[in-house]
Amino acid sequence: MNMYNDIVMDHFMNPRNVGEMKEPDGIGIYGSPTCGDLMQIHIKIEDDVITDAKFKAYGCGSAIASSSMATTLIIGLKVEEALKLTNGEIVDKLEGLPEAKIHCSVLADMAIKKAIFDYAESNDKHYDALKGFDPYEMQEEEHVCICGKDEES
Repeated sequence: MNMYNDIVMDHFMNPRNVGEMKEPDGIGIYGSPTCGDLMQIHIKIEDDVITDAKFKAYGCGSAIASSSMATTLIIGLKVEEALKLTNGEIVDKLEGLPEAKIHCSVLADMAIKKAIFDYAESNDKHYDALKGFDPYEMQEEEHVCICGKDEES
């Protein structure tokens, strides 16, 4: 029995925007100490619009699919719009993830916010959506993670 739908499988088997950029405007890295998943997102910004995004992910199929979908969603958005993207929207665009894999969408969401924070800090930019955001806060731990323990494809 396949635990992933066709959209998730497509983003896992044919991920979009994989890799790194030369001279990105922002880099965000976020991981889960609980399961070891790790995401790195690079962004390029011109005139306050995200013009390109790349990712590298270490983790399960949900981690790769979430990163792939997240990068496709933010390209073309104004920075403030990208900051409003939630993990729930990533899951919705993937048309669902197994409950035990929802945390992978949180990792992608947080990596994006960290990349934008990196850009803002380096360019003396201030965004309302980053008020109170602490990029150095403890990595996500509150989500149940059983990656690798229940994988079926």
